[in-house]
Amino acid sequence: MENTRQGVIVKGVGGLYYARCADGEIHILRAKGKFRKQKLTPMVGDRILLTPGTGDEHGWVEEILPRESELLRPPVANVRHVLLVVAPQPAPDYLLLDTLLILACRQGIRPAIVVNKCDLDRSVWEEVQQEYAALEIPMLAVSAQTGEGLEELRHLLRQGICCFAGQSGVGKSTLLSAATGLELKTGEISRKISRGRHTTRHAELLFSGDYQVLDTPGFSLLEPWEGLEPIHLKDDYPDFAPYEGECRFSPCYHLSEPDCAVLEAVRQGKLGAQRVERYHVLLKRVQEIWRKRYD
Repeated sequence: MENTRQGVIVKGVGGLYYARCADGEIHILRAKGKFRKQKLTPMVGDRILLTPGTGDEHGWVEEILPRESELLRPPVANVRHVLLVVAPQPAPDYLLLDTLLILACRQGIRPAIVVNKCDLDRSVWEEVQQEYAALEIPMLAVSAQTGEGLEELRHLLRQGICCFAGQSGVGKSTLLSAATGLELKTGEISRKISRGRHTTRHAELLFSGDYQVLDTPGFSLLEPWEGLEPIHLKDDYPDFAPYEGECRFSPCYHLSEPDCAVLEAVRQGKLGAQRVERYHVLLKRVQEIWRKRYD
């Protein structure tokens, strides 16, 4: 159609989609019924073809262009980097961090670990370097207060749509504001329960100069295990790869088998014991879900 334009969905609320075109104009759209038949729902971050509305009438999402990646919680598409933020307070949830790393790798999204509030305490930065050095992914020590590491963070943010993820209260919104100049709502940490209060209710794609950043709800309920056969969980651990094929049994779960090369690497200090212990926790969770898949 002559009036069709290309845009990107920046927000979706109540069945309406807000799309931004290259000239910065925002269009309010509805999705055509064909998407329901295709069991396809537009997502924030989707590149689309749209027909603008006229007068008080809303426009239409005509086509959803092929996605490079997609997440289901929150529902966002075409994310280039997931910036996984931890901080000294609240205490890092490394099991959640491992889960998010697995999700990113399985979806083809490039992860980076960002340790915020390094002006308060650098012990978490040291822990992260030790735990995840073998993954060969970007790791940044930053402070929204002092500006440490913000230039390195901005370099990542310029490479495509980026998404901040992690526990509530680690300073994701404050860090984004410090890096891009965007003014976002921020939440304070509840001193009584040592957890952050959720302040972002809907995923929204924010633009500022060269930056395209998704402001998203917390990822703490994310569970990417549906349909995952337990033996394949180890494939999502790049630090296990050098030991594949060296175990007595094949395949090996790296759980308690004799002559397991991964467990031997832990004993020799080549792999972090806590990292492997968390893998065992996730493996048992995946095994339980797999057993119940037909219930």
